[in-house]
Amino acid sequence: MAKFKSKEGFAYKPGDIIFYIFDYLIFGIFTLSCFFPFYYLFITTISSNDAVNKGLVRFYPIGIQFQNYIDIVNRSEVLTAFLVTIARTILATALMVFASALVGYLVTKKEMWHRTFIYRFIFITMYFNAGLIPWYMNMSMLGLTNNFLAYIIPGIVAPYNIILVKTYVESIPAELEESAQMDGAGFMTVFLRIIWPLSKPILATIAIFGAVGNWNSFTDSLMLMQQSQNLRTLQHLLYNYLTMSTSLNENSSSAAFEAARSVVAMKNTVSMVSIIPILMVYPFMMKYFEKGIMLGAVKG
Repeated sequence: MAKFKSKEGFAYKPGDIIFYIFDYLIFGIFTLSCFFPFYYLFITTISSNDAVNKGLVRFYPIGIQFQNYIDIVNRSEVLTAFLVTIARTILATALMVFASALVGYLVTKKEMWHRTFIYRFIFITMYFNAGLIPWYMNMSMLGLTNNFLAYIIPGIVAPYNIILVKTYVESIPAELEESAQMDGAGFMTVFLRIIWPLSKPILATIAIFGAVGNWNSFTDSLMLMQQSQNLRTLQHLLYNYLTMSTSLNENSSSAAFEAARSVVAMKNTVSMVSIIPILMVYPFMMKYFEKGIMLGAVKG
């Protein structure tokens, strides 16, 4: 009987082999169950709309065509929403990462004025907030309705990310800062020349959190951009298509049915377009993500 050996040269027992087979089978099924919805969404966007509406598309595309994507490119509202979402994601994430890194570093310094109070004040906002209506009233009084800055300013200070950065910075040897300070470096020089480069894993981690959150967010766009269609995000547009298709499906007329078919195709294509950028960026950040999230969560 053939013996199976591990990379270290240890022979696997029959029970170990059964366990690994069962383990890989379960995780393989789980992986397919996660991957299939994205695959199915993609094949519906490149299949014939008639085949999709008749429910003929199951595991492979039927009547392959790319007209849905051509229609998306030709629709100015989709292109505008896409550009707004990209701009929002890049700017909001960059400012959030820099602010989280800077504040997370500063609250580790005993020389900071009222350091404990400021840190606790930031921390407590994770658990207590005024609610949705006071939030809207506050944004309105600050002039952030129908304003692109509504996507940027509220998310600059992220308490959870500050905590992760603070914990990570505390794991960096203090001797590095002390040696730089002996050479005359100030806090900002130490932050930019030492702390920032050494904190790339945790900064990449919170960058993923921020990018995914900003890219997928639509509540703020839905509530704050009611009069500014040019500032609506891709997710907000997708929500509008979803609502439109639902209302048209409830109408029994043939014209409404044809319109609903077009809206459903547009909805599926916009969904795919909104997913692709995150799927393209995420794999490149994974090498930092695992290390950063573990090191940033070891201590409280």
